[in-house]
Amino acid sequence: MNETIAIKNAKVTSFREKLKKFFRFVFEEGIRFPAYILIHPLKGFDIFKREKKAKTSIALAFIFILCIIQILEVQFSGFIVNQRDINEINTPFEIAYIVVPILLFTVSNWSATSFLDGKGKMNEIFMMICYSLFPLIFAKIFSIIISNTIIQSEVGLYNLIMGLGSFLTLYMIFFGLISIHEYGLLRCICSILLTVLAMLIVVFTAILAYDLFQKIYGFVYTIYREISLRYM
Repeated sequence: MNETIAIKNAKVTSFREKLKKFFRFVFEEGIRFPAYILIHPLKGFDIFKREKKAKTSIALAFIFILCIIQILEVQFSGFIVNQRDINEINTPFEIAYIVVPILLFTVSNWSATSFLDGKGKMNEIFMMICYSLFPLIFAKIFSIIISNTIIQSEVGLYNLIMGLGSFLTLYMIFFGLISIHEYGLLRCICSILLTVLAMLIVVFTAILAYDLFQKIYGFVYTIYREISLRYM
């Protein structure tokens, strides 16, 4: 009997320790370190790169959380700032609205910086962008709450919070590019311009490919219809 109780107590203690370890990990890696990068971007991203401080699990968690918040924002934001019809919400589109630009920027930046002797790897660029979403996540959470308490004349407060969150995210990305690629200010700006150009090229190519696919599909389907009507 005593042995059974001791085993149960040991399991409970082990579970508590694992739970404490998990929450300590979440706080240290998911809150404290991104906040440190936000306050000290150059030093923080230097630790991020050289000491391999970044965690893939945290980076993916930030994307996942932002996708969830994006869906909640459409559904629960106050009607003053949200004029969209809830019945017309397309969840895959809302997720793509977050994920596609991140992946597009990652690939485009890696391609562009290859011409400018950038030191950053693709996974480092991806995780840097994900960590930079940290202030935007909190801004969106606060904006959802505030949007349900403000009146029309106070919409500026909502815009201020969203603008600040977006600015801080771009601020982190900018200094992240400097640290990840080991660039100076001018070269970093040039890399951003090349990245935007590469993104436009990728989008333009994707649109052309989609249009070509539609035409090929329409041509094949027309032939199929003709054959089926004549011989079937």
